[in-house]
Amino acid sequence: MNDQYYMQLAIDMAQRTKGQTSPNPIVGAVVVNNGRIVGLGTHLKAGEPHAEIHALNMAGEMAKGSTLYVTLEPCSHYGKTPPCAERIIKEKVKRVVISNVDPNPLVAGKGIELMKNAGIEVVVGVLEKEAKRLNETFYKYITSQRPFVTVKTAMTLDGKIATFTGNSQWITGEKARRYVHQLRHEHDAIMVGIGTVLKDNPSLTVRMEQLGIQPIRVVIDTTLKIPMDSKLILDQQAPTWIFTTEQASEEKVEKLKDMGIKVVQTKGDKDVPLKEVLHYLGRNQITSVLVEGGSSLVGRLFDERLIDKYIAFIAPKLIGGSSSLTSIGGKGIENMSDAVQLIDITIERYENDICITGYPSYQGMEEK
Repeated sequence: MNDQYYMQLAIDMAQRTKGQTSPNPIVGAVVVNNGRIVGLGTHLKAGEPHAEIHALNMAGEMAKGSTLYVTLEPCSHYGKTPPCAERIIKEKVKRVVISNVDPNPLVAGKGIELMKNAGIEVVVGVLEKEAKRLNETFYKYITSQRPFVTVKTAMTLDGKIATFTGNSQWITGEKARRYVHQLRHEHDAIMVGIGTVLKDNPSLTVRMEQLGIQPIRVVIDTTLKIPMDSKLILDQQAPTWIFTTEQASEEKVEKLKDMGIKVVQTKGDKDVPLKEVLHYLGRNQITSVLVEGGSSLVGRLFDERLIDKYIAFIAPKLIGGSSSLTSIGGKGIENMSDAVQLIDITIERYENDICITGYPSYQGMEEK
């Protein structure tokens, strides 16, 4: 019996639903009986049946005496759907193989205990790291009530994100830009600073053939400089949330609200507090945020150690210029020995562009 083979199949299926199950995790399940796959399932949308239920429904009578492979512990509580653990027991599944224990306090081992008490053999930890990485946003959100923050930057080989005149289109090639739309599709929200809005007038929408839910567009705008004719205000292609301060004009706040824009004013007259923004997003079930600039916003996130994942596209181009912007502004690191090391690095190539993905080594430290 090859537990890893069947679990990898469950992970591969779950991967294909990334971006459509929030705030729930992405989960895959496989039912095997006498060496044959008799049931397959993935969780497709919050509020709909979980992966195990789809797989058991497909298996039918063949579920009896089978082995169920599932990437996350079956739930044991009543939510929008009945407990999966009870259905597994009812179907007389003989063995359940699980990648990860559910970090949700409502579950957290209770589903495993319920199945063991019913005489089912339970194995935990098969392809644990792979399955946990699959649900990195869910783990962060469910344990901190804050979204997982991914920063995406595109720079030249000499580390620039724009020329000294501010021109930045396009640094990377078409294939890399298509992948960025996939990244947008996989996140609940896209965040930019007001400088990016003023310079580029972006749409921040997903443009793919298989269009899913458009992510919420989040703008950090301390004094509410956003033009009333910007695409984020007028196009209505996706919700736009603007975080500003008490410096903002009340008249402009009301005009934006009348146009269907959510405006959140934070207390004080200094910069918008980013931790407060993330907590607000978490309270509104935003589990993941893709930050696309600019340099100032990314610098603040870096200085406050709020970045969970960093994706850097590097184009084989040189533009030079001491005044040309770099991807991370802010105060920065004083000594090289204190530089933030990225771990779990992956390197991919998109035509001539290189994409480096990693996780800041401060991840999980108390100051976050």
